[in-house]
Amino acid sequence: MWGRRCAVWHAGRVPLIDITCAPRVSDDSKRRLVEELPHIVSVAVACAAEPYDGCLRPGDVLVRFRSAEPGDRFDIDVLIEVKSKWFEDRAADRDHRAAHIHDEVARILPAGHLVGVYLSLPVAAWAQTDDD
Repeated sequence: MWGRRCAVWHAGRVPLIDITCAPRVSDDSKRRLVEELPHIVSVAVACAAEPYDGCLRPGDVLVRFRSAEPGDRFDIDVLIEVKSKWFEDRAADRDHRAAHIHDEVARILPAGHLVGVYLSLPVAAWAQTDDD
């Protein structure tokens, strides 16, 4: 997954993906989310300023997990929160982009799991140590 070098995608763009899961979400479902969400989100947020060539490198997409705690009011099974830098063409159809992520996550999970997707496009900057 990380072996190929990519010319386009690593130019300063890093979607952050936070996943919150209810206790009934299996370890296998969580593993599949970690494996598939980087590509799903990259397709969903690709735009003219930050195109996606299908090749992810370390640091291109960060995924963080947390479990719903007993004191949380958490009425769904999986919440996907995506933060990606604001660009006008990305923001123009953000509802479609969030729906794409939702539909792909629903495909991964067993039937009957309730899924929510929150796509945030803040004005932001990113700096990262090079891996070379």
